[in-house]
Amino acid sequence: MEDQKRSPRMDLTTLLLIIISGTLLVYMLIEDKNLALSGIKAAGITLWENLAILLVGFLLAGLIQVLIPKELIIDWLGNQAGFKAVLIGCVAGGLIPGSPYAVFPIVGGFYKAGAGLGAMVGFISAWALWSVTRLPVEIALINPKLAMIRYAITFIVPPAAGGLAQLLNKYLV
Repeated sequence: MEDQKRSPRMDLTTLLLIIISGTLLVYMLIEDKNLALSGIKAAGITLWENLAILLVGFLLAGLIQVLIPKELIIDWLGNQAGFKAVLIGCVAGGLIPGSPYAVFPIVGGFYKAGAGLGAMVGFISAWALWSVTRLPVEIALINPKLAMIRYAITFIVPPAAGGLAQLLNKYLV
């Protein structure tokens, strides 16, 4: 597999987060060392609790990039596949379970392997709005009528968002 270059935006985002976090940490160390140490401890606990899902998500992202032929991803999810790619992305996003720690690396893997912007916007939107694994819990814990109305209202959003992203990508970028 060829070398993947990092996005300059990702580098800028990382740099900004480092600056903000470092500034807050220095400020807290000056103001209240115990509070700063509590924040560092909370960050470590959060990392430890999510480390397995992060590693699995990154592993899946890497495997997607090398195991699924790039041509297949481009044919089914690439920009030239048109609105079909958006719909496939939406269906896949609505069906895939998992937390953002697992799903976003998978989306990144598909995108790096050639999936189009519209398909991935549809995927993420459908995952957030349609999750079929969340539907039974929503029906049981909230209300069946509310859940079904919410699903009906949001049904158009992922394909519309993916289609709009595809158009913007085509004509503005």
